[in-house]
Amino acid sequence: MHENTEFSLSRGVEAIEIPSGRKLTLEKGTQGVVTQTLGGSYTIATPYGLSRIAEKDLDALGLEKPKTETRENAAGKTNGAVSENDVWNQLKQCFDPEIPVNIVDLGLVYDCRLIKKDDGGTRVEVKMTLTAPGCGMGPAIAHDAQSKILSIDGVDEADVQLVWDPPWNQNMISEAGRMKLGMI
Repeated sequence: MHENTEFSLSRGVEAIEIPSGRKLTLEKGTQGVVTQTLGGSYTIATPYGLSRIAEKDLDALGLEKPKTETRENAAGKTNGAVSENDVWNQLKQCFDPEIPVNIVDLGLVYDCRLIKKDDGGTRVEVKMTLTAPGCGMGPAIAHDAQSKILSIDGVDEADVQLVWDPPWNQNMISEAGRMKLGMI
């Protein structure tokens, strides 16, 4: 939608450096280009390298938040009844900032469990990995997944753990992911 758009920051913004995961502030006047706009976060290229910024900072790029279809809630209203499908759909809204494929189709999500709590709420536990163990973006991607899971009506706890066993490999990418990456 805003991909390949050039910008000059109108104000400083908090960003996450890719792939280190280090938090930084990009100063007013920094110039660059938007390289990816998926899952509510934006990957930008500046003279300092790639960074990820949140949708709330689009105004600093001179861009407006994209219009979305009118829905009660991005995850949908479920009247407190949560299904595993609801969780998987939200996880498909999480993207690696360098790869235009969601974490589910990349094969990064290994396990998803819903636990009904005595108080009527639902706890969701997810185990996921990364394409490379040394990627500093792991905590940011896991936090993004957790936030999206917590947006589901009826989910009041979400635990997203990064695991390394089994090691990820390209055979774990779904057919849809392979098509998006031009591997088929």
